[in-house]
Amino acid sequence: MPRPHPRLPGPDAAPSCDEGGAWRGRELWLAVYLPSVMLAVAEGMLVPVLPLYVAELGAGFALVGLALAGEAIGMLLGDLPAGALLRRFERKTVMLAGVALVGVSVALVPLFGAVSMVVVLRLVAGLGAAMWNLSRHAYLTESVRATARGRSIAAFGGAQRLGLLVGPVIGGLIGGAFGLEATFLAFALVAGLAFGVCVLFLEQHPAATMEPSKRLGHAAALRRVLVQQRRLLAVTGLGFVMAQTIRSGRRIILPMYGAVALGLDVESIGYVVSIAAAFDLALFPVAGFIMDRWGRKYAIVPCFAIQGLGMALVPLSGGFLGLALAGVVIGIGNGLGSGTMMTLAADLAPRDAIGEFLGVWRLIGDAGGMGGPVAVGVIADLVTLASATLVIALIGLGASAVFAFGVPETLGREAPTGSARA
Repeated sequence: MPRPHPRLPGPDAAPSCDEGGAWRGRELWLAVYLPSVMLAVAEGMLVPVLPLYVAELGAGFALVGLALAGEAIGMLLGDLPAGALLRRFERKTVMLAGVALVGVSVALVPLFGAVSMVVVLRLVAGLGAAMWNLSRHAYLTESVRATARGRSIAAFGGAQRLGLLVGPVIGGLIGGAFGLEATFLAFALVAGLAFGVCVLFLEQHPAATMEPSKRLGHAAALRRVLVQQRRLLAVTGLGFVMAQTIRSGRRIILPMYGAVALGLDVESIGYVVSIAAAFDLALFPVAGFIMDRWGRKYAIVPCFAIQGLGMALVPLSGGFLGLALAGVVIGIGNGLGSGTMMTLAADLAPRDAIGEFLGVWRLIGDAGGMGGPVAVGVIADLVTLASATLVIALIGLGASAVFAFGVPETLGREAPTGSARA
């Protein structure tokens, strides 16, 4: 058993301030966690619905994968510009603009009956999601001290997982009762409520006060991050791409395998996804404790190994119960990784280039997020859906190996202001 990290306070010690900022629990719950839960519910509603909606438009596996990857592609295109926005505008401004863009683009989906328009609108949603995600990540990085960061960001991951627990069931019920198109409108309604919560509770923080140093402009700060951290980003980035590939791949594999290979209806698929999400949600406190007690890698490595095992079980499922069991294993693995990638990035980000570093980090991860659905769709069209599932399982095992042997432990290694770790 690894020894506890000596810098950690006891379980009853209250978080205190350091150079990363103060723990502001109530503010974070109202301004960040609550709207995150609401938008996660909305995203979860689309999990059982979007693949079936695109398939009803006459798309094959490859086009379904492209449509599902549309948001990830949009985030990929928007990550670096979002980092630049964080240097110029308030965190609140960027968050609100991102939520609005996501909500409007999803609301427009049912107005068009073409796969091409679905892809375009998902791209736009991805641009908004990049703004929303990056501004939240920067806010949390700056608001919580390093030795409580694992628990706070894991709680953030838990807030998202809570939404994904109930979202697929709600989406499946709405889609089954009122038609698949109604789910997109429900998404827009929830996004509007989240926008209102952010307006009411998110504090105004001018961009200048959120950066410890303003000596560098965005281009210079971005260039310095890429040069000084190139080796670290190369190895860690490889693991992150593979990690996001299996995480995004599971979102298409569970509903598509259930519908195509097992013949399950949309309500049953919604229950499968939500059962997996329940186990995922239950483990976020464990993930945060492990990260802050023993180290980030003690949560990261088993996370993706277990997900790979669960993905390999999917082709062995013969019906609802078998698919639900595979989903449970995947959910357990993903739950152990709650907040791990965000915590790792927060540990590594230089204090005077947080927006730029996190923009690059999310660009790397979103490449993996885009690759998962595309890889599943292309391989399924060329061979079988079961073969695509096994490929994604191997990628998950590869991610576990990269983080085990190629990535340094970051607990207790806070990045100093004005420099970057190589």
